[in-house]
Amino acid sequence: MNLPVLTIGKVTAKVPIVQGGMGVGISLSSLAGHVALNGGIGVISGVEIGFKEPDYLKNKLAANHRALKRHIEEAKRISKNGVIGVNIMVAVNNFEEYVKTAVAAGADIIFSGAGLPLNLPLLTQGTDTSAVPIVSSGRTARVICKTWDKRFGLLPDAIVLEGPLAGGHLGFSLSDLENPEVTLENILGDVLEAIRPFEERYGRKIPVIAGGGISSGEAMGRIIALGATGVQVGTRFVATRECDASEAFKQSYLDAKPEDIALIESPVGMPGRAVMSPFLEQVFARTNPPFKCLANCLKPCDPKSAPYCIADALISAQEGNFSRGYAFAGAKAYEITRIQSVKEVMDELINGAKAFLENI
Repeated sequence: MNLPVLTIGKVTAKVPIVQGGMGVGISLSSLAGHVALNGGIGVISGVEIGFKEPDYLKNKLAANHRALKRHIEEAKRISKNGVIGVNIMVAVNNFEEYVKTAVAAGADIIFSGAGLPLNLPLLTQGTDTSAVPIVSSGRTARVICKTWDKRFGLLPDAIVLEGPLAGGHLGFSLSDLENPEVTLENILGDVLEAIRPFEERYGRKIPVIAGGGISSGEAMGRIIALGATGVQVGTRFVATRECDASEAFKQSYLDAKPEDIALIESPVGMPGRAVMSPFLEQVFARTNPPFKCLANCLKPCDPKSAPYCIADALISAQEGNFSRGYAFAGAKAYEITRIQSVKEVMDELINGAKAFLENI
């Protein structure tokens, strides 16, 4: 069995690896551009992307749009016009405006989760930009396909499936995350079954890109053998020289032990997975200091009841300040022991996947 060809809309990746969008500020133009340069699909995280702009706190919306456009253009330059996507969460305020900016700036793909992107085709239809929802269950994939079919007469250009071992915000309940039956492999089967009737009706395949815990070439090969067209990898790319995070952020992965990878309850009402930090210890003990809402970034977040400002926490961590923040990370972040180049990580994944697939 060979590695599949990953075509999404009008673009084809040389290798079936999608780099996960990681915010705030972890996957920007440098990481995304170098992943695309090496044949994968680089993904810029659109969440509060303008946090380094000088007018961010005074003119947040303009700063975010300006930075989003610049990072897409820079990623295209770095990658020599490789495949660049942008991850824009449904849960962000001004979701539609950010998608429009990304499309106008030349993003090849919009990846969208943290909610149901039921109207995403309204913003991409008639452009060269593909629309790719992120799901965590077969049921969600079915709802999106059914809605897009009925409203727009089309299907997703691809689907990203994020499993329970992923980092960041997770589309599962805490009980699901503790259930050994809830695995990426099992959910992949549910998603493939859910989309099959739509594929038959339209006479085309919907590529399914599976992620969450893909830390080795063997894991990549195994999930492809089960029917995925590609994989999404986030955590492995954090510990690369080209990643946009601070060196202290990357070091938190290198220092992490298995017991340091924790499930947390995000202020937006979703579980998340992160590396323990002094700040999180305060949050768990309910001793973290009072705060002000920094960015009014996410629709589900109510500053009056939230225990802390997630934008401030993630920006602080991006800059290496773990007394005020924490690093999101996948369940296997503790396996990372050294900083590599993007090319080295991708070569390891590709060669390992090829070796696995050749032996089945």
